[in-house]
Amino acid sequence: MRYTQVGDWLRWMETQHPRDIDLGLERIARVAQQLNITLNMPVITVAGTNGKGSCVALLSSILGQQGYRVGAYTSPHIIHYQERIVVAGNNVDDETLCSAFAAIDEARGEISLTYFEFGTLAALLIFEQQAVDVAVLEVGLGGRLDAVNIVDADVAIVSSIAIDHEAWLGSDREMIGREKAGIFRSGRPAIIGDPQPPRALLDYGLQLGATLVCRDDDFSITEQTGSTWSWQGLAKNGERCEYKDLPRSTLLIDNAATVLQALQYIDLPLSEEAIRQGLSTVNISGRCEHINYRGIDVVLDVAHNPASVQILYDHLVANPIGGRTTCLFAVMADKAIDQIIAIVKPCFAHWTLVPLLGNDRAATAEEVKVALQAQGVAQVSVGDSFGENLDSALSSLSAGDRLVVFGSFFTVAAAMAEFADRLSAE
Repeated sequence: MRYTQVGDWLRWMETQHPRDIDLGLERIARVAQQLNITLNMPVITVAGTNGKGSCVALLSSILGQQGYRVGAYTSPHIIHYQERIVVAGNNVDDETLCSAFAAIDEARGEISLTYFEFGTLAALLIFEQQAVDVAVLEVGLGGRLDAVNIVDADVAIVSSIAIDHEAWLGSDREMIGREKAGIFRSGRPAIIGDPQPPRALLDYGLQLGATLVCRDDDFSITEQTGSTWSWQGLAKNGERCEYKDLPRSTLLIDNAATVLQALQYIDLPLSEEAIRQGLSTVNISGRCEHINYRGIDVVLDVAHNPASVQILYDHLVANPIGGRTTCLFAVMADKAIDQIIAIVKPCFAHWTLVPLLGNDRAATAEEVKVALQAQGVAQVSVGDSFGENLDSALSSLSAGDRLVVFGSFFTVAAAMAEFADRLSAE
């Protein structure tokens, strides 16, 4: 074995391919063949601009409540790499992960793999070795050429389609929709959660012969007052079915509705009680996550594109507080910064811009400050380190106030690390 520590493997993997992102299936498919990976369980693949992680969490929670051992693969992680590969609700252990990396390293020969391709193969290998009952795979980028797409999904989900990652996927929803439709398979269900899917996505699915199941046409939500909602959809035999008075989860019911439809096509018995318990208990780190810190409501959200920031904005408006709301913000330079600011700026009395030191992709605090000032935001502060900025933001707030940390996975990860240290010291 080349290494015995996960951190050593990860640092080595980062240096093994000339490009961080190199979309294509040829390299990873050849290595998967060498490993003889065969997934003899139902596979659900989830693509989408936003909502992928929520769909994976909901699927894992509901199926787990029924007693199934779910293998879930997601990316990126927030704190620890092991978060990406979860079996039966537990992050993969270091020994299992290192063994998987070693097997992949041996099987690849002279084939160069990206960091993400190593991780995808590790997840598939571990799910096969541990004989999970169902595998849930989150697409990393796009769909058609994403490493996850070497697996033929029994059920494909596209949660939503918006503009993001234009350099790789295209500059409009039609181009992006076609890329995401690449996970569809002939004769198999494709669950489309976006209420206004691009024509290109639908056309490709029809040409391919996939069974398209669309939001509002085939399945829908009935909003109800209070804490419940109802779902109507299609059973696998084509008959109508419904669940009434469902509990609201901490995640969007749009994603829950998409997941409930996908579950109709999996050949695993599932009780309504498991569905209700799964909805009630699901949670996902870093998505509208609330932490009470000395009476201050800290909201952590990895929102990093206009569509996800709109969801954050709607959440803040729907859950008002009596005090002030300020934010800590850092974002990648290739994101639609002006649009993000325009959506959420009414929420915040003050913006604190935090540096993400050592991250070459991040926009500088000064660049973000200029963008804020161009939109008339005057209450802005910039500091030298994440910790100092967090101290400054918290010191300006009192019990009953709110601090929102958002802009990227890196931003939320830095905040989580800081709060973990502070809470453990108290």
